[in-house]
Order: sequence, then structure tokens, then C-alpha cells
Amino acid sequence: MKKFKDTDMQALLGKVLRTGTILSIGIVLFGGVIFLYRHGNSIVNYGRFTGIPDFVHYTKQLIPAALAFKGQAIIQIGIILLIGTPIMRVLFSAIGFALERDYFYVFISLLVFFIIVMSLISGYSG
Repeated sequence: MKKFKDTDMQALLGKVLRTGTILSIGIVLFGGVIFLYRHGNSIVNYGRFTGIPDFVHYTKQLIPAALAFKGQAIIQIGIILLIGTPIMRVLFSAIGFALERDYFYVFISLLVFFIIVMSLISGYSG
């Protein structure tokens, strides 16, 4: 079995960040094109605030709305993926440190991951 090196970990983390960013940009652009196609000729009424549709706020409604090709939902998924990319980097760092058998940094990475997940769940950013 080939030993996992630090340069291998850096290359993997770079690929994770690059792939997540490019994929999220593509999804946001795709959603933006769909949104402009459907609503590009709409006249905006600045005298009345309509707010954001419910399907953008609630996860249970977001996926069906995206599958129905609603542009705002697709854009929201792209933004969620963009936010999730550095979180995945932290998780991949923990895996990389585990492969290197550097358990102190595995603990630190998992602690950072736990703090991020708890702040996302609780809504508290400290």
C-alpha cells in the first residue's frame, strides 16, 4: 500500500475546493438562465414587497422546486453547495490526517467540523 503524503492531501483538498466551486458556479448560472428566461420580461413593482418564495426557505420544498426548474430554487442549491464546499474541505482534511496517522490534527479537524455543523443547525454564529 502506498503511503499517503502531505502533497497528496494538498492535491486532494485543492480538487475538492475546485470541483465544488466550479460545480456551484455552474448550478447558479444554470438557475440564473432559467430564472431570466421565465421572469426576464416581468415588470417589477417596487411599491409592493412580495418577499422570497417559501420553497427557497424550506429544504423539503427546495428539491421539488428545483426539479420543477424554478430558477430561484436552482440558484439556492448552488449557493448551498458553495457554502458546503469549505465544510467538505474540513472533513476531507480529517480523512487525510487519519491516513497520515496524525491523530491530533484529526481531532482538531473533527472539532472544527462539529462546531460548523452545530452552528448551522442552531443558527448561532457566535
